[in-house]
Amino acid sequence: MPWRPFVAGSAALASLLSLASCREIKKLDDFAALRQEYFIGFLKLNPVTSTYLGGDGVSPELAVTLRRLKDYSTIGRRDETEFYRAVQAKLAALDPAKLSPADGVDYRVMQAQIRFLLHQSLDRKYYQRSLDTYVVEPFRAVDWQIQQMTDLGGGNYGTEEEWMALVERVGRIPSYLETSLKNIREGISMGNFPDHRMVETDGIRGAESNAAYFREKLRDQVRIYLSKQTYRDRISGAISTVSLAAGVAYGDFARSLREIFLEAGKAPFRKPYRADRYAVGEAEYDWALANNLRFDRHASELYDYGEKQVAETQTLMAATARTIAERRGLKLSWTDAASSRASVRRILDLLSQDYPKSDGEMFTAFREKAFKLVAYAREKGMFDLPADYRLDIMETPAVLRESVEASYYPAPPFKKTGIGRFYLTPTEGDVGRLKENNFHAMADLCAHEGFPGHDWYYQFLRTRHTAVSPIRWLTPGAVEDSSSMWEDSPAAEGWALYAEALMAEPQPGSPDGFYTPEEHLYQLQGQLLRDARIPLDTGLHTGRLSFDQAVDYYTENVDFLPGACRAPAADDIRRASCDTARRAIYRYSKWPTQAVTYHLGKAAILELREAYHKSRGDKFSGKQFHERFLSQGTIPPGYFHDLILLERDR
Repeated sequence: MPWRPFVAGSAALASLLSLASCREIKKLDDFAALRQEYFIGFLKLNPVTSTYLGGDGVSPELAVTLRRLKDYSTIGRRDETEFYRAVQAKLAALDPAKLSPADGVDYRVMQAQIRFLLHQSLDRKYYQRSLDTYVVEPFRAVDWQIQQMTDLGGGNYGTEEEWMALVERVGRIPSYLETSLKNIREGISMGNFPDHRMVETDGIRGAESNAAYFREKLRDQVRIYLSKQTYRDRISGAISTVSLAAGVAYGDFARSLREIFLEAGKAPFRKPYRADRYAVGEAEYDWALANNLRFDRHASELYDYGEKQVAETQTLMAATARTIAERRGLKLSWTDAASSRASVRRILDLLSQDYPKSDGEMFTAFREKAFKLVAYAREKGMFDLPADYRLDIMETPAVLRESVEASYYPAPPFKKTGIGRFYLTPTEGDVGRLKENNFHAMADLCAHEGFPGHDWYYQFLRTRHTAVSPIRWLTPGAVEDSSSMWEDSPAAEGWALYAEALMAEPQPGSPDGFYTPEEHLYQLQGQLLRDARIPLDTGLHTGRLSFDQAVDYYTENVDFLPGACRAPAADDIRRASCDTARRAIYRYSKWPTQAVTYHLGKAAILELREAYHKSRGDKFSGKQFHERFLSQGTIPPGYFHDLILLERDR
């Protein structure tokens, strides 16, 4: 039959259009249903992530996740793979061009997440070497679960049902660790095992810290939180039984690692395990940049780019240090790069003498500085801060202290209970580390981890959680360890670094921003650290830098202390610099690509702000831009750059 145009009466045409409209609505409904299916299914498969996000506040069917740990067994991994492949196939059957712009973002986010999850398990078989994940995940599950328990007043927390869920979860730890050890042994047999630093630090020492926590500290914590409840004795008895078993299991796990990896159960490492095993290689690194973080950069390009950024920030630091020197009547040399670096170090050494003399004084000073940052932002009208907004700073749990000096863990977005935690690691009286946390250095750290950095970022997002697509909250792989995709990092860490610089920008009545010149110098040093992470991270994972070369690069270019690791033990400042550098390089070595997300995320925010300013002209509002950025959720800015520019004024 020859082709001819379709001609119909108004009734037939209306019927046809109605049918097309229904089909279009069905497609949109299909995507919404698939998105929800994936979100719920992901949290069921990743119960610790579900706890982190407060998944049981989304759906009653996720309450069971509070009683579980992730299933890393062969069957568990098979079920997970089948689920992700099924969702992937359903996504492929949809036409993304017919989705709304916001749904189009979610579609691409889901694709990237599933690609990562399948790649991590099937191609890299990372479950064979994810030792830090295995050790820290159960602790975090318990810590976050207690954090979210119902506040009963008078220092009492948790309903009987909440505590019984915790009892069941803790009771699963021995079998969880047994499966973990089986996977590690499988990896060893295939030549796919963790770096010796991870074995020693996160593996052996981390497991030993957890053994002490579950044998002693958890039971003490429970007694405090159950001081008046009628079910106190019943829960305390149940917790004591399962926590003791968990402590024993962690102790056995640590001993097994010693027997596997160390000569006669003690240092040094057996010969096969002494070589560096952390580098992922250039191809893998570039894949992660593109798929996980949505950056259109390559490791080879980033290495050179990072070194240029380091030089530029060092120049800014020299100018600020020179201002401080002139105000204080100090005569220092600034004739060339080498003398300028030495002079900056002289100023930093001088400022470091103004330090808290104990951890108690340090925590008090940090809390006071955080309060002043919030008060300043209120005065300048920088954000719409709720009247009850508050920020507290807590000691980092022992099991996390090896990897971080300070960190932030947000309150669960899907529950009303729980508060965000700004963790600061105690120095245990270490003078060098107290000097690193001197009074002039505190403002920058508070701005990053606290306000207007992470704490404000997550508290603002939490108020918008119903408007942010649920899959934008997910943290595929893990929340924060070597298994993580780090999809949330470009926005969250980029914002925190941006927040540091934001407090240095002029405000009405404050042409130099919040910081004193001394505080501004440390803010620039914080910026320098994130600049240096670009060549450090790309160098470590592509073979351009060895571990020790990276440590030396850090002490020389971030702390201006070349050769710090070869200084006498009595030199507190250089010893502290070396210790900090080694902890930092270890972290970068086990978390490929995470370290670059700070600088690149901040750069993406600044580029977007400039474009947004141009598009709005005289109508530009920094406060409005910040709210629109923060409202997008914890996904890389590359997903929503164009979407923000297209949004109409609300």
